[in-house]
Amino acid sequence: MEIQTIDASLLAKMFLSGARNLEAKKEWINELNVFPVPDGDTGTNMTMTIMSAANAVSELKDADMKTVSKAISSGSLRGARGNSGVILSQLFRGLTKVMANYDEVTVDILAEAFEKAVQTAYKAVMQPKEGTILTVARGAADKAAEMKGKTDDIVEFAEAVIAEAEAVLAKTPDMLPVLKQAGVVDSGGQGLVCVLQGAYDALIGKEVDYEPVAAGEGVVKAPEKVKTTIEFVIETDKPLATYQIKEIQSKIQSLSVGAVSEIKIGDEATEAKEEPKAAPSEPAKEMGFVSIATGEGLTSIFTELGCDYMIPGGQTMNPSTDDILSAVEKVNAKTVFVLPNNKNIILAANQAAAICEDKKIVVIPTKTIPQGITALISFDADASVEDNESNMTEEIKNVKTGQVTYAVRDTMIDDKEITKDDWMGMGDSGLLSVNADISVAFKEMIDEMVSEDSAVVSIYWGEGSDQEKAEALGKEIEEKYPDLEVEISEGGQAVYAYIVSVE
Repeated sequence: MEIQTIDASLLAKMFLSGARNLEAKKEWINELNVFPVPDGDTGTNMTMTIMSAANAVSELKDADMKTVSKAISSGSLRGARGNSGVILSQLFRGLTKVMANYDEVTVDILAEAFEKAVQTAYKAVMQPKEGTILTVARGAADKAAEMKGKTDDIVEFAEAVIAEAEAVLAKTPDMLPVLKQAGVVDSGGQGLVCVLQGAYDALIGKEVDYEPVAAGEGVVKAPEKVKTTIEFVIETDKPLATYQIKEIQSKIQSLSVGAVSEIKIGDEATEAKEEPKAAPSEPAKEMGFVSIATGEGLTSIFTELGCDYMIPGGQTMNPSTDDILSAVEKVNAKTVFVLPNNKNIILAANQAAAICEDKKIVVIPTKTIPQGITALISFDADASVEDNESNMTEEIKNVKTGQVTYAVRDTMIDDKEITKDDWMGMGDSGLLSVNADISVAFKEMIDEMVSEDSAVVSIYWGEGSDQEKAEALGKEIEEKYPDLEVEISEGGQAVYAYIVSVE
């Protein structure tokens, strides 16, 4: 079988097939994540990113190459979630920037497009790390360049490129010791290979109905889909806040064992009457804030410190670039500071800043909740945007963060053996403690964080703990470290029983 050109129709089919293959294997890809924390990470983020673009492509009618390319690029950029999703969207952006200039794509054009894809993705990451999705993409691009001039057959070209991507992926544990110790390949790189494999299936006309698979399983023909409708009513004493509704939506999505086609949540008494809010009539203030966090306690803390709009999310649900753009739009300010509060959200926030046209977005690279709180406390309304950006960025460097959660599988990290359901204390630079007893894990983590310069320990308790347990642990810290001031607050955060800052 020989194919020398790809037109817009075939490109759309290939992209949708790649998206479906990635979606089918997202849970398997999630299992490749090094840290065994209870979240939906790489596989989920990459899938939600590509599905945003897939929805845009599916809606096209008789589209040309330029239109299909724009749908892929714009859809993935706005739908990008997490670092892996942002990088994937940048790969698509570079790829389609070349393809959009032609009615049909040849081997030579594909080679150029692969090179542009890699260049674009590397530029989007401030400190590219080898042994990741970027390395796999570069390996594929290098092979694409090598095949240019050797063949006009896109099928032969695709087989060689995918084989090289798989070979590079297999070498990622040798590039990142943490992957080797955990016994996995890079999850983002695996996701990219899945996209390429799915696209190849469509290229050669293979009809595959992808079914979700677990680790180690292949793709099999799916049985007829069974639709199950589940309805329930939540009764509350007062209407749910917007952030609470979004948290419920996120949890339903994450708990689903299949594709969720529709979620409706609202106040029966007011849902039908709700109208779009009018544009703000007051003059825009100079500076405002958007922050990402989950939990009523943490949301209240950020709001009380002056945050204008909260996006529910964090470890369990990374908001998309479009989610951040929508939040910024709701803040009546000329400049909006965005506090990601999670290292896996910073790239999406930066992408939102690059896309936004009607106001300035400044991303303060907060990697944790305590850093976000510190940034807000450090804000000076009388200072300039530039001075505030500099001050907040500098102040967050003085915060040590620890987080306690449980392991969802057995693994080995930093030479520490972890058993499923163990409690882990994780610090800024890695794993600090592991123990079957949450109190022991917590105290060992604190011991690793406290130094002779430490003055204040702030404890935010959430899922898996309560105020009584938090206060008991706080009392033990005070007894062991008499010079420390201990503050305890309800965070209400999901996944983490405790979030701790030491300053």
